[in-house]
Amino acid sequence: MTGLSFTGARRVNRRVAGAALALIVGAGALAGCASVAPDLDAAAAGQLQSRVLAVTQAAAADDSPGALKQLDELTTALDTAAADGKVSFKRHQSIKSSIDAVRNDLNARIAQQQAAKDAAAKAAEEEKAAQAARDAAAKAAADQAAADQAAAQQAAQQAQQQGPGKAKGGKKGG
Repeated sequence: MTGLSFTGARRVNRRVAGAALALIVGAGALAGCASVAPDLDAAAAGQLQSRVLAVTQAAAADDSPGALKQLDELTTALDTAAADGKVSFKRHQSIKSSIDAVRNDLNARIAQQQAAKDAAAKAAEEEKAAQAARDAAAKAAADQAAADQAAAQQAAQQAQQQGPGKAKGGKKGG
């Protein structure tokens, strides 16, 4: 049995997907505003949203390593957009904070999955050792039974060779 139940894994998936969805909504909210100096350029917002969608899809598919890779690509795209002046410093920090939260959740999920995998491997190894001990005990019992049977057969042959009445070691009639 793994340490992370199916329900627990789904709860983590929903949390990661929810955080990634918050990134999408947050990125799109300011992109639609036509203020004098937008916090986020509309084209950059579209690019970031597509990256966030890729993170969300990977997380929903329970592909944490893939989601982390997509998150790295999102971070690179965010940093590039900020360097090009398409994302304000304030907005960059806000999105970066959300990315970090999602990354922490994904790393926690990977750690839980690894711990569950390690526990399953340890349980399998312990079961294998227990089976080997049971097999060894069964072999020892079978060997002892064979030895007992051989000793009984040998005793029966000796008794036959000594003949009737001599087996007890006494003399007849005396």
